Amino acid sequence: MGQLPGITGPQVALEPVQLIGPDGAPTAENRYSRDLPDETLCWLYELMALTRELDTELVNLQRQGELALYASCRGQEAAQIGATACLRKTDWLFPQYRELGVFVARGIPAWNLAAAWRGTWNGGLEFTAKCCAPISVPIGTQALHAVGAAMGAQRLGEDSVTVAFVGDGATSEGDVHEALNFAAVFAAPCVFFVQNNQWAISVPLHRQTAAPSLAHKAIGYGMPGIRVDGNDPLACYAVMAEAAERARTGGGPTLVEAVTYRLGPHTTSDDPTRYRSSAEHERWTALDPIPRYRSYLRNAGVWTQRLEDRVAARAQRLRTELRDATVGAADFDVDEVFTSVFADLTPELQQQRRALRAELARER
Repeated sequence: MGQLPGITGPQVALEPVQLIGPDGAPTAENRYSRDLPDETLCWLYELMALTRELDTELVNLQRQGELALYASCRGQEAAQIGATACLRKTDWLFPQYRELGVFVARGIPAWNLAAAWRGTWNGGLEFTAKCCAPISVPIGTQALHAVGAAMGAQRLGEDSVTVAFVGDGATSEGDVHEALNFAAVFAAPCVFFVQNNQWAISVPLHRQTAAPSLAHKAIGYGMPGIRVDGNDPLACYAVMAEAAERARTGGGPTLVEAVTYRLGPHTTSDDPTRYRSSAEHERWTALDPIPRYRSYLRNAGVWTQRLEDRVAARAQRLRTELRDATVGAADFDVDEVFTSVFADLTPELQQQRRALRAELARER
């Protein structure tokens, strides 16, 4: 069916914005600039490489029984680093549970994330000090928090921007619909950064939506939507910078779809070989954002062996610090699960605490 007479609206291009080709060469894209200072280009590479190394260490720690669970971001480093590095430190970030790159870019120690996955109750304290909400495991709920914070900043006359990081699967949740609608109606200074990594656990993208793309959903809310190559850090940087500036200057929200791929399992409890083919995985592995960006820097004369050695040394130091802070760390007192809820325990909570204490005593 064609467009209804007299009805016009924003358009969304299916071709993602791309500044670096799969071979590491600059593309013909000329709307967005890739002219960043060499220091910034190297910084982005360092953050991506550190994220990959720390992600590997976190997986190792979970496999060794130090963490209850972990959701790897392997393959999504360019999307997360590019989208975060261009923002102000006072812009609030609302992550889901796969945003290690966001935390690395914000300077949040990896052991704080490890504490959260270990189950320590205060694992999120360091996050808020960096204008970043703690990880959100319920799918899509953080989008509502981001819009609420944006509306609060709007009413206070602040010029900060909030960013809701969600996955492709979250766009099927009612909370995300409500967040998008609220943001658009109230012109909230919020950017929705959707990392389309092709799979919502074992459900492929084509079973999540009948729309031409996730960015096309923006049309229904009356906000701009744009697709970007999520394996291209410079494209993510440029697109997010544009969306943040629009929000900051009263232009309202933007829906950004970063097209990327989850190279690892959904979480360390998942076996992706049960639902996706090795051919698909190999095809996306060839588009790995880190060697691709390294090739770009090498072609631009920015990459040096000295840079590589410095990044490797820092990565090793951070991995050691993460391991030292996590292995054998003290567990929290389970009573805090109950005593931190109400000033006076309800009869139901008292009964639950007795039951948990009895179960733990039997395990000892």
